[in-house]
Amino acid sequence: MKLYLLPGVCSLGDHIILRWAKADFEPVVMSREGIKSPEYLAINPTGSVPTLVEDDGWVLTENVAILDYLGGKYPEARLHGDNPRERAEVFRWLGQLNSDVHKAFSPIFSPGVFFPEGTDMERAREMAVQRIHQQLGQLDARLEGRTRPVGERRTLVDGYLFVILRWARKVAGGIDRHQNLSAFFQRMNDDPDVQAALELEGLQ
Repeated sequence: MKLYLLPGVCSLGDHIILRWAKADFEPVVMSREGIKSPEYLAINPTGSVPTLVEDDGWVLTENVAILDYLGGKYPEARLHGDNPRERAEVFRWLGQLNSDVHKAFSPIFSPGVFFPEGTDMERAREMAVQRIHQQLGQLDARLEGRTRPVGERRTLVDGYLFVILRWARKVAGGIDRHQNLSAFFQRMNDDPDVQAALELEGLQ
């Protein structure tokens, strides 16, 4: 099994989950140019990551789909949660991360796509950062009194949330105002499998 990834983007979450599941996989680190190459587009025509390729050639794309598949493939890792309510909570978190929080970063990462010529880019960036922290504030409140997003063990949510928090630390002025998220980030950053994933992706 191969996981095609770009360093530090949402595929880092899948990378972490594969390590937690003790999966036998090959991480394939791509470049921005590489994911637009004819060879890669033949695997994933969207030219994006992550892409998971099974040993029989089956290809799966889209971050949340890959996370769900890995949770089902490695049930012993208990990454879906331990009961139907926990599984529902896992997908509530993943839904918000994917649909709302991740997209809040898009105006910062790809301003040319979102803003017409002549836009006050400094003001636009300020507004984007405000939206990011509004979303993070909701997540921080949901973490009150907890060490993990779902239950008291790691789930599919944790890797993706860690990626989001890395982005916020880099481009949105940090996460210190969100005490619960800050504590979660530190716990994740201390995890040996997380450190191994960061090292392989050249992010340390």
